[in-house]
Amino acid sequence: MYRLNYWGAFRDYRCCCLLLACLALMGMLIKPFNEQKAAHYNFTFIVDITRSMNAVDYQAEDQAISRLQFVKLQLRQLLKQLPCSTKIGLGVFTERRSTLLFEPLNVCENYAELDSTLSKIDWRMAWAADSNIAKGLLNTLEMLQKSNSTIVFITDGQEAPPVNPAYQPDLTVLKGKVKGLVVGTGGLKAVPIPKFDETGKSVGVYKAEDVPHRTSFGQSNLDPAQIEGYDARNAPFGRKAGVGNEHLSALQESYLTQLARQAGLSYTRLSNLENLLVTLQQPEFAEESLEQVDIRWRYALFALSLFCFSYLPLVEIQSRYLPITKN
Repeated sequence: MYRLNYWGAFRDYRCCCLLLACLALMGMLIKPFNEQKAAHYNFTFIVDITRSMNAVDYQAEDQAISRLQFVKLQLRQLLKQLPCSTKIGLGVFTERRSTLLFEPLNVCENYAELDSTLSKIDWRMAWAADSNIAKGLLNTLEMLQKSNSTIVFITDGQEAPPVNPAYQPDLTVLKGKVKGLVVGTGGLKAVPIPKFDETGKSVGVYKAEDVPHRTSFGQSNLDPAQIEGYDARNAPFGRKAGVGNEHLSALQESYLTQLARQAGLSYTRLSNLENLLVTLQQPEFAEESLEQVDIRWRYALFALSLFCFSYLPLVEIQSRYLPITKN
């Protein structure tokens, strides 16, 4: 009596594995892509480069850095974390308007250009020293309302000189027309604002006598009877010099929250990269579309598994089913 010899069957089994592996490799050429829904992001970052953004109240690698330096650092790190299909545009704000440096570009294809531009943003790019946040935000919304980009307006919210509330722009006219986010920078504790000369050399900090502490534009919004030295024509805000703390700077969070609400935007504080990344990837900022996804790795993994399985050591099985002689 003889036992069945399975060794020949084993050799056929190995051939089947190799044949299936070859078919899987051919599948990589026949159907290498598959369509699936994916979230895409399109952001335009507008960075405040006014003087108060030079205030130092952030820490990075155990060193004190300015708000503008921290913003640049976070945005450069953000480029590495966003999905490859994300598009990034960049602009700067000063005085009462924003200027685009470039429209949204694919973050992976243009990483070097994006990173280099972010590294070179500087407060000396400002074309004026004033800072009217509300008008700057309105200008940004008007400029980008016809684009499909999500606006990310980054500022500490300090206006210089202080703005007359009677002449604040109406942001509600664009509510719902533009999606975006106001990002507040800086600490809640007021700190000095560094002062530089015309060559960019540090010359200390601004003092109380260096800056205006109240608005001098238009008609006063106060009761004339309460204004010392009031003159309707020549001194609507009075003849006495204003006093205040405008030479110091802190994040104007309540003011920025108010502006964001009026414009129909979200608000967050810039504290760390993780928080910013989570906020930017909210569903309301994403656009879903079908995209071609590379699935060749599936075929390759299947083929590799078959190759490995066909060469497993099966010596014991071979010897177990060798023919035996009849008694």
